[in-house]
Amino acid sequence: MHEIKTLGWTISEWQTAYSKNEIQLDTLKDLVASIDPQDNAWISIATVEQVEQQIQVLNELCKEAENLHKQFPLYGIPFAVKDNIDVTGFASTAACKSLTSIATHDAETVRLLKQAGAIVIGKTNLDQFATGLVGTRSPFGAVANTFNSKYVSGGSSSGSASVVARGLVPFALGTDTAGSGRVPAAFNNIVGLKPTKGRFSNRGLLPACKSLDCISIFALTVVDADLVANILEAYDPLDSYSRKHPKNVPARFSNKLKFAIPEKLNFFGDDQAETIFNQTIQLLESLNAEIIKIDFSDFEKLAAQLYQGSWVAERTAAVEDLLKTNPDAFDPTVLEIIQNGEKYSAVDAYNAEYLKQDLARKIQQRLADFDALIVPTTPTIYTIEQVQQHPIEYNAHFGTYTNFTNLADLSALALPAGFRADHLPFGITLIAPAWHDAALVHFGKAWQNYLALKLGALDKTLPLSSTTLVSPHHIRVAVVGAHLTGMPLNFQLTTRDAVHIETTKTSKNYALYALNGTVPPKPGLARQQDGQNIIVELWDVPIARFGEFVAEIPTPLGMGNVELEDGRWVKGFICEPYGIDDAENISHFGGWRAYIQHRNSQAANTAN
Repeated sequence: MHEIKTLGWTISEWQTAYSKNEIQLDTLKDLVASIDPQDNAWISIATVEQVEQQIQVLNELCKEAENLHKQFPLYGIPFAVKDNIDVTGFASTAACKSLTSIATHDAETVRLLKQAGAIVIGKTNLDQFATGLVGTRSPFGAVANTFNSKYVSGGSSSGSASVVARGLVPFALGTDTAGSGRVPAAFNNIVGLKPTKGRFSNRGLLPACKSLDCISIFALTVVDADLVANILEAYDPLDSYSRKHPKNVPARFSNKLKFAIPEKLNFFGDDQAETIFNQTIQLLESLNAEIIKIDFSDFEKLAAQLYQGSWVAERTAAVEDLLKTNPDAFDPTVLEIIQNGEKYSAVDAYNAEYLKQDLARKIQQRLADFDALIVPTTPTIYTIEQVQQHPIEYNAHFGTYTNFTNLADLSALALPAGFRADHLPFGITLIAPAWHDAALVHFGKAWQNYLALKLGALDKTLPLSSTTLVSPHHIRVAVVGAHLTGMPLNFQLTTRDAVHIETTKTSKNYALYALNGTVPPKPGLARQQDGQNIIVELWDVPIARFGEFVAEIPTPLGMGNVELEDGRWVKGFICEPYGIDDAENISHFGGWRAYIQHRNSQAANTAN
């Protein structure tokens, strides 16, 4: 095999190399030619001809492009796809050798990625029919852990996690029903983004549990996972489980972090996992995060429903025809699990649905007071041989802190958290309410930057060029007076789940005035050529709450556009000219807070 010069590149490194003409699209042909055909992380590797076809389509799309890399943010970026997601020209086997039909259409997620310029270089191995968290239930072979081949890679998205961890691609698509987008991330030291159900279209996915499935993202960095997620987020009217973003949730966690953890944690005797999780919690506490232990019994009850109750019948329904016509096509363990679904009645299914709703509501209410729940992504890890000896029991151990997530309609982000004493990776997962994906990602970027761990199984750390994307579901607003942190009207922001992003200054083209007769006291910000920089705070306001926030702004104030000192323009408070006719120019204070302190000092001196 030839050396792969792009090995371990993040998306930004691929983008830079293309922009500097250090590589061309034809480099992707060399990439697929260099992949070991015996590598069982892959079920099918793209041929040079399949890559050429995708390049031709991309070149046609790019013909009219005025800004190539802006219009095609994934231009020429290779990615892998779990083999239960359709890609034109490839079979979607779901790790079942009797499924050989070639897909004639891309899954919607694949279509969106190709539309953004990305190139599929192969389909990856999985626990058959996405039934498992181990990565060993495949006729194409058990995918080994990237750090120690005796251990499991985790499943069901084993192949996707493996090829990302080894740097063959910067990101890959997996799926997550019971934790398949998180467990392999933990075992391979990469990021696993499990979106809110319905955020990404499932059209073109061979379902495991259709009502619970999420297409997920593996990446070396949270930055890359976020970039891909924002491309994939699109309401799909042809997918009955697709949902529109409500645009009413915070962009970030609260300034004073508050996390829940289970009151009682079970590591199944794995002292190394318990030690590093406790160290992680201690680290968070040293960073001034508040950690509160909560009763985890409702989570455990809900988690048990996925495999130990009638919910397993949804897996049976997904492969019902094949089960009747060709049961020999199934992996023995997968067959045992899926056949269990036949013993439940419709009454059982309805009762399970009612129980799910009750427990999900209790869980959502329990988490409402926290930024997120933090759990070990998995409580332990086993060797391939151990899993083969106890295939169902040990698989269930892996799902202890993952199985409830989709049933309770929660979002989740699996993050690397360091290495155990035996040099195997360990990960944590942050779990938050539906649509809190942006807040999870913001924390994840900060966490990954702070830890500065090696990426995947590579000898490299996070690139310094990582960028932060602005959430498309929020409006950034510059506040200058009574809405500043600690000021009387700040509650109008915080009660609408707005979050403080940064403190900065306007450009030099502004003056600040103290308006007369306002209660509480308010300033007016006016644009003028001979002005100066004025201190402002930037807040991200959920789009769905922006209108009611603006409705509370009294005359002569209004909402307009404000120029910042670095050239950015954001929404912000401005003042009608008539409002400053009799107002005091207080620009020399540099900001409202300094003026209020001066005014309070004067009042105190007068009183004395």
